[in-house]
Amino acid sequence: MASFHFFLSLLFIFFIPFSTAIPREVIYDAADVLTDAGYVSMSLTLEIIAEPLLEQSPSATVFAPSDSAFKKYGQPSLDLLRFHFVMLPLPFQSFRRLPAGAKLPTMFTGQSLTVTTSPPDHAISINNIKVTPSPIYDDGILLVYGIDRFFDTGYEYRGPNQRPNSNPISSCTAMNRTMNSSNSFDQAVEMLKTSGYSAMASFLGMQLSGDISRNGITVFAPTDVNVINRIVEFQDYPSFFRRHVVPCKFVWDDLVNFGDGTVLPTFLEGFTINISRSGGVLIFNTVPVFFPNAFDNDRVVVHGVSDVLTVQDEATTSSDVFSEDDQNVFDPGEF
Repeated sequence: MASFHFFLSLLFIFFIPFSTAIPREVIYDAADVLTDAGYVSMSLTLEIIAEPLLEQSPSATVFAPSDSAFKKYGQPSLDLLRFHFVMLPLPFQSFRRLPAGAKLPTMFTGQSLTVTTSPPDHAISINNIKVTPSPIYDDGILLVYGIDRFFDTGYEYRGPNQRPNSNPISSCTAMNRTMNSSNSFDQAVEMLKTSGYSAMASFLGMQLSGDISRNGITVFAPTDVNVINRIVEFQDYPSFFRRHVVPCKFVWDDLVNFGDGTVLPTFLEGFTINISRSGGVLIFNTVPVFFPNAFDNDRVVVHGVSDVLTVQDEATTSSDVFSEDDQNVFDPGEF
């Protein structure tokens, strides 16, 4: 336990730089690019009101309505503008891999955007509005995509209703995954380290020797900021991480085929993950996934989640999952 306390101390020191806001010069640079691209109204919006908004996050993606949208809609409210700011960077190659139903947390408290891209359609769609095929601005920490009208805060995504799977692990075994790559786990750890999930990566690297069963694992990874904010609430630090790992590899397509009420076991004995839906969006113990299949190889799949997974009694009900309070797993023995 002493070594784990030391590990936590290192995490707090290491993650201090991650809490800084997006630099002011980046915002002004993005505003200039938007003006040159014909998004004058959103350019002015960035210069006037975006700075206090972007202080909430070290990185962000902005969806910029066209000038004609501003002219048609009139002066948007601050909450509506917040609804167009997502609290994570979405490079195009990652963005295009997000499946329909993926949730994007916005700076409008308790509200999220939903990916609605259809498989046959190569154009990215959010809340049923297509976005530009490439970013208008991209410096790695701030990205801006164009849209032709404002997002509707009342939009509801309606996904398919599925029946509960009473034994998802038996489904996992039936999938008969192929495990050929010896460095699959190392790849997953490296990806987590470089994508804002260093806390989960460090714990996984410390706890696993690389011996994963042929069923693989699924990691529900909260971001470093979520970990730092919440880990102090847990006296037994290892349990904080064990609850986020399922002893079976379930890619996003597997998860969406599970119905409401399906329960996934984890590496924390007695802790399970309950699958439900809110507005057609998959919810795991009241927490939405905002980056499905963030990493996927033959042994490990990682899904980015918007908060820490807690037991049902500790969390709000699924119907309140996007309320104002909404922000923004190892055997102890052998694998």
